[in-house]
Amino acid sequence: MNKIWRVLTTGFCLTLVTACGSVGGNATPSSNATSAGGSASAGGGLNINVEAGSLAGKTICFNFQALETEFWAAGKTAISEALTRAGAKVLEFNSNEDANRQLEQIQDCVTQKADGIIFIPQDGASANTVISAANTANVPVVAFNRPPADESGKAIVVVADNRGVAKQTVEYMVTVAQKQMAATGKKLQPLIMVGDLADVNAVDRRSGYFDAMAGHDDLFQKSIEVETKWDATTAQQNLQSAMQANPKVDFVFTSSDFMYPQIQSVLSPLGKWKVSGEDGHVILGGLDGDNRACGLMKTKYVDSTGVQDLLFEAEKSISELTAAIKAGETAPSKKVLDPGFALTLANMDTKQNDMWGCVIEPPK
Repeated sequence: MNKIWRVLTTGFCLTLVTACGSVGGNATPSSNATSAGGSASAGGGLNINVEAGSLAGKTICFNFQALETEFWAAGKTAISEALTRAGAKVLEFNSNEDANRQLEQIQDCVTQKADGIIFIPQDGASANTVISAANTANVPVVAFNRPPADESGKAIVVVADNRGVAKQTVEYMVTVAQKQMAATGKKLQPLIMVGDLADVNAVDRRSGYFDAMAGHDDLFQKSIEVETKWDATTAQQNLQSAMQANPKVDFVFTSSDFMYPQIQSVLSPLGKWKVSGEDGHVILGGLDGDNRACGLMKTKYVDSTGVQDLLFEAEKSISELTAAIKAGETAPSKKVLDPGFALTLANMDTKQNDMWGCVIEPPK
């Protein structure tokens, strides 16, 4: 675990540098190293299987739009290290949540004659723009974890089944709500913290929530929707306002686990930050599967978390891109779906080690 933490800490320290813009728009090439075997120990729990030398002599552009959450930082670490172990020269770019900057950096990758591109899109629309640029340049491209707005371009898209995972997560929360209503005889007041709806993932998570809530009008009041824009400050302010207007909220689904600190800061002063089974507990669930969510489930503040299989998605991104390069495919078109799963207080004992956030430590 200490080894995992040292590697992840390094990734977060680098994040602090690039997030401040000190790297600017220039790529930072990694060393062109090759290790024996496909599962080197570096990276510990973040390690993914790659064939040593499978990308030797190839230049791979890896562009990420942000590293502010555990999911993005861990994904960046896993992919970067795996590309290096595969023998690739890696050009890394951080676009710092700027879609225009991301496109400029992708064009820089093309100028530097990248053999392949892996990128984390800023949103669905900008993903289409990047894919179009890659297609025009005849460079195979992978969209990691965030899909394009439509299928007008040709890319390898590796993404979680956000709608299905959200539905599973909320379905468990509904079973907890049913028990609570049986004991109190009162309908519950649900609230959903919605992500940025320019992001297809946010749209799908919202849809999954309402899929699970459908048909339970006898159990719930009308859902309150709180806009977050995937921003912690916005999330906290809007949740605070919603709770002031509706103090009886007792069921909250957050579209991303990274917003739990904001939820706690709002619920605690109201006496609503309670563990499951305790009087006044707000039924809580989210989606991503990060370390904070794992800890909050172990202490029973959170009832259910939808898990994206980060390492599966990272490994597929590299293996599919490698296959396309070897086959000479310049515009491969394929969708790889990560089915994910819901970790709940009911299956915690047997499933927690399948959640990536339960096998890493967060930054201090």
